Amino acid sequence: MKLNGRTIFEKKEFGEQMPDYTNSLINEKSPYLLQHAHNPVNWYPWGEEAFRKAKTENKLIFLSIGYSTCHWCHVMERESFENDEVAKVMNDVFVSIKVDREERPDIDGAYMSVSQMMTGTGGWPLNVIMTPDRVPVFALTYIPKESRRGQIGIIELSGQLKELWTEGKEEVERRAQEVLSNLHKVTGKKSGNAVNRDTVDKVITQMKESYDDINGGFGRAPKFPSPQNLMFLLRTYSINGDQEALNMAEKTLKSMRLGGIFDHLGFGFHRYSTDAGWLLPHFEKMIYDQAFLIMTYTEAFLATQDTFYRDIVYEIMQFVNRELRSEDGAFYSALDADSENEEGKYYTWRASEIALVLGTEDAELFMQVYNAEKAGNYLDEATGRNTGKNILYLTESIDKVAASLGTDAGSLAERLEKCRKLLFEYRQERVKPALDDKILTDMNGLMIAALAKAHRAFNDTEFLESAESACRFVINRLYSNGHLLHRYRDGESAINGYLDDYSFFTFGLIELFLSTMNAEYLDMSLKMVKSLNEYFLDDENGAYFTSPSDGEKLPIRMKEGHDGAIPSGNSIQMLNLLRLSLITSGDELRSAGIGIADSFNSDILRGPMYHSFMAIGIQYALTKTFLVRAGSGFSDLNGLKRRLWNTFNPTVETLILDPENRKLLADLEEPATMESDDRLSRIFVCTGNSCLPPVDSLEEMERLIKIK
Repeated sequence: MKLNGRTIFEKKEFGEQMPDYTNSLINEKSPYLLQHAHNPVNWYPWGEEAFRKAKTENKLIFLSIGYSTCHWCHVMERESFENDEVAKVMNDVFVSIKVDREERPDIDGAYMSVSQMMTGTGGWPLNVIMTPDRVPVFALTYIPKESRRGQIGIIELSGQLKELWTEGKEEVERRAQEVLSNLHKVTGKKSGNAVNRDTVDKVITQMKESYDDINGGFGRAPKFPSPQNLMFLLRTYSINGDQEALNMAEKTLKSMRLGGIFDHLGFGFHRYSTDAGWLLPHFEKMIYDQAFLIMTYTEAFLATQDTFYRDIVYEIMQFVNRELRSEDGAFYSALDADSENEEGKYYTWRASEIALVLGTEDAELFMQVYNAEKAGNYLDEATGRNTGKNILYLTESIDKVAASLGTDAGSLAERLEKCRKLLFEYRQERVKPALDDKILTDMNGLMIAALAKAHRAFNDTEFLESAESACRFVINRLYSNGHLLHRYRDGESAINGYLDDYSFFTFGLIELFLSTMNAEYLDMSLKMVKSLNEYFLDDENGAYFTSPSDGEKLPIRMKEGHDGAIPSGNSIQMLNLLRLSLITSGDELRSAGIGIADSFNSDILRGPMYHSFMAIGIQYALTKTFLVRAGSGFSDLNGLKRRLWNTFNPTVETLILDPENRKLLADLEEPATMESDDRLSRIFVCTGNSCLPPVDSLEEMERLIKIK
């Protein structure tokens, strides 16, 4: 099936001839599960049918977790799961279960913890061997078909496990219970006082120690964008004047935009770089990366006023609107890394193709600027061999390139843009990577937040319209009576919402409220807080990822505070609560937010920089915060917006009140004795539990909140 010219996964589309095999995944909605619906492996979805079968037939469970745009998931499918020999062995030894990690992040999170505890690593595909009671015994990531270079193959592994289960079942079950016991120890309750300067200092110290001052980013290969780290650095600069923190953030943001991790023809960022220099990406494009990078580049623009960052936001949105936005205004999940069974085929170029499209003269210039080579620069990740193709990337800005060529920067940029458009149009005729068209509540919450932020920064109503459209979709299709659902696809809303759905959507609602002053968004955000507390809150603060009824189906009920590819639901919710406390003067909300950080104190001390978004919340709690309230009758309202919306003030929240919004006026009225007209024509600056005397000018306001 095609959508906007792009292949999407659908159970009816499998070429001219239907395959010989159809398993139980055929009735699922997940694009990832539908990819495997015609494997000869007799896959089951996660559910009671599979577990009953395992118990009845006394078989181990082979749990395989991945996602539709995952390159190594595709490799393992082609090598093993589509192979009759492998399928015969797996069907004999196991009851095999497939899980889409994006549909069921609860299952993925629980068993990823198992993998990290048992092996020290994780990743996808994640393959876990379990007893019929769902207790894990072994965990592995990618498994080749046959053993090689010291790595056991799936055929040999299956044979060994069958023998082990048949002849030593009691030992396997003992080991499984030992794994489970250790897992509960690792995820036990912890507490302490995390909200202090020392915690923030530990985060920034570790971040500086792991910073790559040559390429930007942190650590060695592979390199992930980790926008939460960069957002923390930008705040550290804003709050403390730490120039080194700003330099680290800027170096990383610029290096990513220049590197191959950025799509220089169609825009948007690939998921991560396999090398330290941001050149060779894994080519999938995820909506969550685009959302957080929109936020980060927006904040970099606000902090520096460098239009380079603003332009990147518009480039990302051009990609998102073209490829990942639904007709209903919500946002799809991802684009595949592979096309025609080859990773990156859609995005890479032979020198002869570039010359064919551009002609000799323009091709030579374009290849020089974007570092394309006649022999190719793209080395296969697995083999290290030159593919003869090129990944387009820059080593310096176009302005610097122009200077080195002795030409005008504007003329060069115009010429390169014409080349880009020609190559992009040519690329559009290739077989495109498949689209994962499921719509997830949490990911749409992030996009709503990003777009609302961008609206305020750039005074662009298109960003706001997109944010409100996505918000309406979530409310109309994925929300009912205080409950969120996690996934919408093909007309079906399903799967109980997780912690991230509630906290990320709340994040989006707060940003929308601050952009519109529509009290309905504020009311909805407070409803989300109430629902989250009811379904997920731990008695000792912090929140579980699942509700009790959902979490009891897994070996452990996860409660996480550390960041992964994106921040944890707990860290987002901490900042949500602190901001809502300031906006509504709610001390209980502030206490709850601080309690979240305190509940993860031990984890933060063990890995400070892996809690960088929670550190953003801790910074917010420790720094003097201001609520600026101005009425729509203030004489220079546009000037106020420019001063507060177009500069980086991460500890200042701005409310602009309108006389027609009576509910907001009633809820936020201060002081109560003041005439309504006076309230709407002056500026009130509030901090802590009190509001300072009203002022009548931007200069007086700036003095009170000490804007740089």
